Amino acid sequence: MQNDASVPFILNFSPTEKQREFFLSDAKFTAYGGARGGGKSFALRYKLILLCLAYPGIRVLLIRRSYPELRENHIRPLCEILCGKTPIAKYRELEKAFDFFCGSHMLLGYLSSHDDLLRYQGLQFDIIAVDEATQIDEEMFLVLCASLRGANSFPKRMYLTCNPGGIGHGWVKRLFIDRIYRKGENPEDYRFIPASVYDNKALMEQDPDYVKRLEALPEGLRAAWLCGRWDVFSGQFFSEFDERKHVVSPISFPNGTRFYAAMDYGLDMLAALFIAVLPNGRAYVYDEIYESNLIVSRAAEKIYAKLKPDMTVIAPADLWSRSKDSGRSVSDLFADGGVYLTKIVPNRIDGWLALKEWLADMDGEPKLRIFPNCVNILRTLPLLLYDPKNHGDAATEPHEITHAPDALRYFASYCRGGMTEDSSLLRRKNRFGRR
Repeated sequence: MQNDASVPFILNFSPTEKQREFFLSDAKFTAYGGARGGGKSFALRYKLILLCLAYPGIRVLLIRRSYPELRENHIRPLCEILCGKTPIAKYRELEKAFDFFCGSHMLLGYLSSHDDLLRYQGLQFDIIAVDEATQIDEEMFLVLCASLRGANSFPKRMYLTCNPGGIGHGWVKRLFIDRIYRKGENPEDYRFIPASVYDNKALMEQDPDYVKRLEALPEGLRAAWLCGRWDVFSGQFFSEFDERKHVVSPISFPNGTRFYAAMDYGLDMLAALFIAVLPNGRAYVYDEIYESNLIVSRAAEKIYAKLKPDMTVIAPADLWSRSKDSGRSVSDLFADGGVYLTKIVPNRIDGWLALKEWLADMDGEPKLRIFPNCVNILRTLPLLLYDPKNHGDAATEPHEITHAPDALRYFASYCRGGMTEDSSLLRRKNRFGRR
């Protein structure tokens, strides 16, 4: 950015070292924060002002989850900064926009629901900023990214502030913390600048008890809000999951090991987990399939390739519903592919409780562990949130993260009391019915 270091003094404040690092970042996507009290919203406001002054004529969009948050956290402070004794912009209340006298334009908006995305579709912005990005889901983020364009020489960048937790925790953590990228995502485009309350000297001086209040929080909240830990956060359904305990290097399975596959199938996603239960009662998730847009025959091929003799394949009862047109069920189609399913009628809350029992310690070590190659169950299990309307259940949104945990829940429901009598018959079918 042009003249970044000099403009803050024109605006009469001295940035912290972390804020200065944020101001100078020219990555396409920059995320700032991680813990409470790091001065995130303050830094974001000034970052956008600096961009508007450094690039006359630039178009900027600032997003917050709700309008009340937008008004209190940004509109009022920006009016004081930009429209005060020495005005450098004019605010238009109806449009929720600031017009800078240098020709730049800053629009302020909110995303309370997916319906609000219609406000921004078709619009073009050079800079898009999302305050508290973990409060929006990945689809909202991607739709906003589509508006980051323009036939001009201005930089095209997105700036995010974030804390652990919230519906968007997963995609923010994937991109900026774990740095796991999909096809079309360039790792060089993403930069994370961590900041905590200890970096905010002004807050420490004005409110010295703030740190004490953070330190007094329950363990999970304290780890997320004070320390900025992304593996523990408020609302996490499986707070007992600890990667340091539950992830283990691959081992050889002894004689007497029972093998299971548990699957959650739909055209949107096949999530299948392959699990070994040792004679001593410990279980290991040793392999997985996680793939979308698979018709049943193709999904059956994928699972069939990983079947072991006597393996029980567990699936929910909805796969036995028969088509009105053909009179056949999805389970019939899997059987055509050599994959014979064992039906369970899962109760969500009971299943989650059973899974929590599997994750608990037995003789000082977790009863269930996961091999590191099972990246999708390791990614999604700790991201599940509590259902706000039913505290005993996990939330079903974001939907993408529910498939693999649901498959593991089916295993836990089926195996909480050992094998059932009829499962041995179906295991024999899988063994002797193979092509």
